[in-house]
Amino acid sequence: MIQNQLVYIIGFMGCGKSTAGRKLAAQLCWSFIDLDRKIEEHTGKTIPELFSRYGEDYFRITESTVLKSSGSLTKTVISTGGGAPCHDDNMDFMLRTGLTIYIKLTAGQLKSRLSESKGERPLIKGLSNDELLDFIKDKLASREMWYNRAEVFLEGFNVDINLLHSIVKSRFNL
Repeated sequence: MIQNQLVYIIGFMGCGKSTAGRKLAAQLCWSFIDLDRKIEEHTGKTIPELFSRYGEDYFRITESTVLKSSGSLTKTVISTGGGAPCHDDNMDFMLRTGLTIYIKLTAGQLKSRLSESKGERPLIKGLSNDELLDFIKDKLASREMWYNRAEVFLEGFNVDINLLHSIVKSRFNL
């Protein structure tokens, strides 16, 4: 049984988790946490620096630590990184401590969004557009088993924040 009023927004990089999370938190008058920004505050380094200096394994351990430190919060919307649900027991933790919402886009939709920001994202930096689409298809296929455990699924661009707000209010009896 969920004790805290926590909402975790999950999904592939570029799907709009942070944008939807900020808007939802504002409508609920709750706090908002972007997990990647929280990791940067915790480590004093940017996400690209963490990946290049210490590698993905170190980043994932840090990500789990920072995520789990949020478990005692309440009235908070947390936008996770795309890989967060897929590592350690993070998805179990999120399901146990809050409401999980998956923003689902197709590989083509994600490629369209990510092709503009490849340089800012360590996992896709330097990929051609064809390589980017292949990367997205492969990663999405391996991550869907985790994403599909979410309690709520929202598909497509421009998530309906009013619908999301209604879902959260109903879930937490607000």
